[in-house]
Amino acid sequence: MKRIVRNALVTVAAAGALGVAVAPAAMAAEQAQPVAGVQAQLRNPKTVKADAYNQARSILAKAGSQSAAKSHPVHGKNDVPVSYGTSLLAGSRDEFRAADKNLPEKEKKSGMSHDHYNAIHNAAKTMGIDTW
Repeated sequence: MKRIVRNALVTVAAAGALGVAVAPAAMAAEQAQPVAGVQAQLRNPKTVKADAYNQARSILAKAGSQSAAKSHPVHGKNDVPVSYGTSLLAGSRDEFRAADKNLPEKEKKSGMSHDHYNAIHNAAKTMGIDTW
């Protein structure tokens, strides 16, 4: 009887150890699998290159954003906090939505004209920002 219990405990312990060793790899593989209908949430960088910020600012100003046009270009620094870029994008987004609120729904995407939407996303891509 003692031998059966001992063998059972050894088997359970071995299976548990094997499970612990395999679990991290299985979890990593499971997390890497894409799920249909779910967009991967990427993180914003901690900083944005000054040239990228200035280029994004120019894109938004050319699209008609007064807040982007009034913002100061970055000079004398290699990079800026990502909050500068997210503020620039959010301000322009809100401005574009307010300006485009009377457009027919078929001419809008995300509450703004297609041109404004494209400008916002081009500026965000230029800075490497996914969420603002």
